[in-house]
Amino acid sequence: MMHSGETTGSMTGRGRLWLLAVVSAVLALALIPALPVPAAATETRRETVLFIGNSFTFGAFSPVMTWRAASVHDLNGEGIGGVPALFQRFADEAGLAYEVSLETSPGKDLQWHIDNRTPRIDRAWDHVLLQSYSTLDARAPGDPAGLVRSATALAATLHARNPRVDIVLVSTWSRADLTYQPGGHWFGRPISAMAADIRAGYDLALRASPHIRAVAPVGQAWTLAIESGLALANPYAPAPEGQINLWAVDNYHASTAGYYLEALVVFGKVSGRDPLALGPDEAAARELGLSPAQAVGLQRAAHDALAAR
Repeated sequence: MMHSGETTGSMTGRGRLWLLAVVSAVLALALIPALPVPAAATETRRETVLFIGNSFTFGAFSPVMTWRAASVHDLNGEGIGGVPALFQRFADEAGLAYEVSLETSPGKDLQWHIDNRTPRIDRAWDHVLLQSYSTLDARAPGDPAGLVRSATALAATLHARNPRVDIVLVSTWSRADLTYQPGGHWFGRPISAMAADIRAGYDLALRASPHIRAVAPVGQAWTLAIESGLALANPYAPAPEGQINLWAVDNYHASTAGYYLEALVVFGKVSGRDPLALGPDEAAARELGLSPAQAVGLQRAAHDALAAR
């Protein structure tokens, strides 16, 4: 009996010691601070997109200029939405994780941004869109030499920050004021001529730099929209019923429809997505007063320009 009693008492003591050890371990674990969860485990990284340009980028002479300005980062703090905001809207609709910024100033070429805004743009970006003066050179319309130098220099700066940066040049449209008005550099030539000359200049800049991937053919999309009958060819002549005017009231800048077309081309070039996939119920078109038929027509022009390369 004594032996049996001693055995029972001994086992009870060991059990109490085991229980105390378990409780102590639990308390010790509770005091260890929780490790932070890596950002990649909580949300998808957003690719950064920077637009560098002038009034053709920020949407002058159109409601697009301040539309959805809060959706993008204006590095100059001027409350601009513009084409970058349209791009951001398309990306959101397509389910793409982009974070869009812009650095713009009216009437400027790329060299001006290098001289005056380098501290704001000299960062590691994932995608950068470069748009220079509408005639390539303000003093010598059609001369691409300055564009080639500045685009090459800016691309080198951006590449040094991020060797994988995707740089795209934005080739703009024919100006009606310089085509149909006496004294204009392209006076007497077809409306497609200026866009073709501007594109040739951007193509030279593309070939000059190993760091630039492509040219977004905005001017060619405008030409296709005109040639298809969707858009007006000459804003100084009576407008055929139902045609869209891609120019603003100055026949120089773009209308809402013109900037919408620009944004579609840029979006397609950067994302690789077909602009037609946005469809007739695309939200930005609806918010800006474009009809479903107009939206699809402009998406078709962007699609065709991108397909033609």
